[in-house]
Amino acid sequence: MLLRSTLIYAPAILLTRISALLLLVIVTRLIDQTEYGLLTLVVTVGEMTDIAVTNWLRIALLRLGGKGDISRGSLRLAGRVLLASTALALIVSMVASAVIVPERWVEFAIAVCGYLIAGSIGRFALTVLQMQQRHSVYSMLEFLRALLQLALPIGAIAIFQDSFLTVSLGSSLGVLIAGVVAGVMASRRVVAGPPRFTQKEFFVLGVPLVIMALVGFGLHSAERLFLKIYYDAGAVAIFAAAYVLARQPIDMVANSINMGAFPEVVSRFDDEGPAASGRLLSQLMALMIRLCLPVAAMLVALSSDITQLLLPSEYHGRFGLLFPIIAFSVLCANLASFVYGTVVHAHKRPWLLIIANSFGSVATIALSVLLIPPMAEVGAALALAGGSLVGLVACIIISERLTPVPVPWRDIGVSIVISLGTGLAASLASAVFGNVPAIFPLVAGGTAGAVVFLGLTWLFYPAAAMQLVAKLRARLRLA
Repeated sequence: MLLRSTLIYAPAILLTRISALLLLVIVTRLIDQTEYGLLTLVVTVGEMTDIAVTNWLRIALLRLGGKGDISRGSLRLAGRVLLASTALALIVSMVASAVIVPERWVEFAIAVCGYLIAGSIGRFALTVLQMQQRHSVYSMLEFLRALLQLALPIGAIAIFQDSFLTVSLGSSLGVLIAGVVAGVMASRRVVAGPPRFTQKEFFVLGVPLVIMALVGFGLHSAERLFLKIYYDAGAVAIFAAAYVLARQPIDMVANSINMGAFPEVVSRFDDEGPAASGRLLSQLMALMIRLCLPVAAMLVALSSDITQLLLPSEYHGRFGLLFPIIAFSVLCANLASFVYGTVVHAHKRPWLLIIANSFGSVATIALSVLLIPPMAEVGAALALAGGSLVGLVACIIISERLTPVPVPWRDIGVSIVISLGTGLAASLASAVFGNVPAIFPLVAGGTAGAVVFLGLTWLFYPAAAMQLVAKLRARLRLA
């Protein structure tokens, strides 16, 4: 089941991640480093506010609204809440803009507000499609969003001025268009009827998620703001570029697994009890580590080649330890959110995650103050990694008191062996090439790493490898 849902959602998530990477490659060449740094700050503020505004709505709807036939009453109730929370978020974002970027706060506020409005509409519509189990439609609309978010910002730069505001508004317009289309398609299968939950139940589940998002601001975004305070937007651009390159491939795999797994885990919890959901989460953890660790190993092994190929010269030679540190922090964050955090959501006790996020946020902020002034971007990466690790440990301790998740130690050990082999093969194949264009060592290293990964996976997990091949063939026939 987990492998099947991963393959269903992987194409949509893959396309959005590829779109983000291509946008990074193109935009860093079309606008200067300061403008790109401001753009990443827009995404940082918008993302955190968006999590507080709409991501909790997605979790609450999936947890309370059920799946299959979705009633109009449920969506009407959720929509009213979304409208009110979005209005509040717009006010908060304008105040934050004046504090974070006082020199250009009007442009910054416009960009963040556009991000929030488009994101609210898009995520709400896609959540309804996910609740309706319309996976193919979901993937198609994510593909549309990926194309629009790549094409519209580039077109906007070509027509208007080369600034972060132009890129941000172009990207938000792409999200808005895809969201409107998704909303129209989702509305056609909404059934008449009252809400499946009360407003009180919605807020009881949702308010702790909002608080958790606000508390988690330190855990997920503080390092960029401290970089802007202690240095400038150019330093933010360096860190953000490394973060995108190191994060996207790992996140793509983890999100592909989680998109289908989360509804299944909470459904199994309701139908079969905590023990059954714990076993499923153990399988999810094993699959996530099995797929994400080799990706992280290849990213670290080929970081120099990736940087030289994808980024302009002013970014070269400045990443150093950023890739492995960021990859570690992303792995910790995904395990905390998608495995142990899901336990808390299944028990409908999201306020407990506030505690875990608080520990992680305090650690990130404290480490940012200590490490960023002397170490700049590396200090920011270390602060992020330290906060992510503390947040993971806190989340494990909390979730284990609710439903223990069996740790798949054998799978973890085997995954480490496979990852070491994958990374070593990629590094050796890349090192064979001398002073040639980066594309050649990157292709050679990527190919060698992929071959070793597939070979070792087949050796240790022959049944799973055969199942994967069979499902891929089936998907290709349908395509």
